[in-house]
Amino acid sequence: MSAWKLSGEASKQVVQAALLAHDEAWDFPEELVVSGREIAEDKPNDWILEVWLERKPTAADRKAVAGLFAGEAPELEAEKLPDQDWVTLSQQGVEPIRAGRFHVRTPEHDPDPSMVDFAIPASQAFGTGQHETTAACLAMLDLMKREGIAVRNHADIGTGTGLLAFAAMHLWPHALATASDIDAVCAGVVEDNAALNDVAMGNKGGQLTMVIAPGMDHELLQARAPYDLLIANILAGPLVELAPDFASSITPGGSLLLAGLLQTQEAEVRRAYRAQGLRLARRVTNGDWSILWLRKSRIR
Repeated sequence: MSAWKLSGEASKQVVQAALLAHDEAWDFPEELVVSGREIAEDKPNDWILEVWLERKPTAADRKAVAGLFAGEAPELEAEKLPDQDWVTLSQQGVEPIRAGRFHVRTPEHDPDPSMVDFAIPASQAFGTGQHETTAACLAMLDLMKREGIAVRNHADIGTGTGLLAFAAMHLWPHALATASDIDAVCAGVVEDNAALNDVAMGNKGGQLTMVIAPGMDHELLQARAPYDLLIANILAGPLVELAPDFASSITPGGSLLLAGLLQTQEAEVRRAYRAQGLRLARRVTNGDWSILWLRKSRIR
């Protein structure tokens, strides 16, 4: 099988913005696998966007990739790759990450038996643990557990690969677990990753139920509410818009883990949730991103 790669170099901020645009682009060609990374450890602000595909890139492919950039796109270079598995090639250089008690790796790397290990294919764009928000969410979930948070019912909204839902299931193994995403492709991705990581799918406690829905707009999500813990690693705009729905779906004293917002967007997001009776319990930053743990007031 012929494998090709399109690549363009830009600043960290520009490439990360393009990755976020890809995450939102529902009409982006599914056969193009997009990833971004540092060019070198000693140049943390120099990044490269890489797009992997099984054929020679067309003008339409180039236009789709260029459209991910808000301003002028960097020059995109096309490269024919050796006759190898193109998915494996796209995963090279993606090192395992450690966050709290969790070790997240691609299937090509060895597990760490001293940690809670998850294997997530790196070709799955966001939610692999490589993005700063996902890694910080894992660390925050670990902190919640260590601080004694009890969870009997949790949901991961915008689950992507299912990783954060899997982590919550490990921390609270008997809880009712729900994951959702607006992208129908994620249903198969989560099922595949659940099988890869021995995560049970189903409708009982300790099993994961997956639904496709925008926000909380699904009868199952509404029927299972209220939740002790809601996780939403999405984007600042939807987080603000969903504040009333999220707040009404959490038990008094319950927790909400929010990510996907830049530090410059944090004040707006916090105002939206403060108006709904949620207060900040903890915050961490990772790179340019803020990760917020909010608690709902027990008295309204």
